[in-house]
Amino acid sequence: MSPPLASRIALVTGASRGIGYATALALAKAGAHIIAVARTQGGLEELDDEIRKGGGSATLVPLSLTDFDGIARLGAALHERHGKLDILVGNAGVAGPSSPLGHIELKTFADVMAVNVSANFQLIRCMEPLLKASDAGRAVFITSGAAARANAYLGPYAASKAALETLARVCAHETQRTALRVNLFSPGPIRTRMRAAVFPGEDPMTLETREQVAEFIVPMCSPEWTETGKLYDYKSRTLREFRTPA
Repeated sequence: MSPPLASRIALVTGASRGIGYATALALAKAGAHIIAVARTQGGLEELDDEIRKGGGSATLVPLSLTDFDGIARLGAALHERHGKLDILVGNAGVAGPSSPLGHIELKTFADVMAVNVSANFQLIRCMEPLLKASDAGRAVFITSGAAARANAYLGPYAASKAALETLARVCAHETQRTALRVNLFSPGPIRTRMRAAVFPGEDPMTLETREQVAEFIVPMCSPEWTETGKLYDYKSRTLREFRTPA
């Protein structure tokens, strides 16, 4: 029996570490060919080694997601080589500063928005035609509970994730009558390097792992997944609707 995602092409951003790394590996184990995007060449090569050990395959793309022209070139290359994209996991993100809003420089705020929002906007622009060319295109963007909680001292991160959620929902509404399904995934507190940097006093051994999270992202990437415009909250294991504020 062939793997469930055999012949599927999956692009994963931030694939060199954390949830992106684990998700890319899990998708490869399910049979997908991975287009692994990250800034860190060494991390990508480590991922490639692990994918090959499991009998999978990957294309490594060392690219900063703030290189918006580079994202466009990647879309053109995928069109030329594959003619489609079946799966997009928009995982790459930065935490930004832990500081009161009034202490944050405008450039620092803009840098967080560039990675967490503008890069995903460019991914949607450049990859949506390829996802529509698939018989069952699936896009999953990684968000955070900070978007709804508006945590103090995490202003740029919270604002950027709120913006990302809105972008993903707009995309879901615009593509509702197509085969493309667009959703959000909120992992909650997970044992990653980013989490440790933001919460240095937290015991990482009390948190769930990136591998556990990835096992829940993979089903959202399969042709059998039919929901769109929803948010999967990993902490509560629930698929949530967005509701208009009263």
